[in-house]
Amino acid sequence: MDLDNTAAQLGVPVEDVERVHRLAGDRPSAPLPAKADAPAILARLAVRPDDAAEIMAGWPDPGSPLWTPELRWLLDRSIALVRADLGGHGWLSPGPELPRERDPAWRHLYVYAYLALVEVVTGYHRDHGIADAVSWATLADLGRNLAIDRRMHREGWPVMQSWLTLHARGALYELGRLQHHRGGTTIDLHIPESGPMTPEAVTASLDEARAFFPRHFPDERYTAFSCGSWLLDPQLLEYLPEDSNIVRFQRRFELEPYEEPEGLDADVEVLRFVFRTLTTPLDRLPRRTVLQRAIVDHLRAGSHWRIRRGHLPI
Repeated sequence: MDLDNTAAQLGVPVEDVERVHRLAGDRPSAPLPAKADAPAILARLAVRPDDAAEIMAGWPDPGSPLWTPELRWLLDRSIALVRADLGGHGWLSPGPELPRERDPAWRHLYVYAYLALVEVVTGYHRDHGIADAVSWATLADLGRNLAIDRRMHREGWPVMQSWLTLHARGALYELGRLQHHRGGTTIDLHIPESGPMTPEAVTASLDEARAFFPRHFPDERYTAFSCGSWLLDPQLLEYLPEDSNIVRFQRRFELEPYEEPEGLDADVEVLRFVFRTLTTPLDRLPRRTVLQRAIVDHLRAGSHWRIRRGHLPI
């Protein structure tokens, strides 16, 4: 494999191709599901019809003119790279960011990799006694993220392609309202876009996790739930009412001393999650909710948001 030529054909830095080659090596890949089965699988993964239609249009059929040898190599080695870390829980990029505007094959290459890994990771779940309902609720985050990326006019995906490797390796589980990310001595909490974050829903999810992890991962010992998010920024208390769901969520945690997060801009993350845009000027953002007004007013005043980390006992 000529890595320099592969990188040139993909339009990405050669260092990114060398990384995939190094991490994937000659490790085994995994086949995609049969094309005839794909629509039902996509529906089960909560993929919207418009996104599913694009995925099917770019399907890597043998002889498809959309799929260059370099794209096929990257798909195969990306699957192998993620599969090699099955059971791992760290942040993992499956490969370089591609020019996704070219056509569906380029746009959804890492979606095809995810589809190939569905049978791999559900087998891992079964080995750990995890119910199918939890498996599919967790893996259906694919459809949610594709829909968000479409709303963001394709601005969201570079982060999402790495995020979804957590699901594909058995690192993350959606239990009710929250997603629970195993690893180390804490369970990291993530808050998907799936309705109100009521105290009752949060408590139910935490209680489910307290039973889930000892049952399915008995050799792992967790001492606390942890969360790192702009939602824990105490500055929000200056804007939101005491009985808001965000404030009540924040009150559960003991904050850790502030540290500037490496590679994360809290202002950008707030815009990503609250407005689902990274490029709209502040004076054109909606102001329909108390939270939206708080975010915009804070930034227009020249202030900045912070990502804070907190923990609560299991």
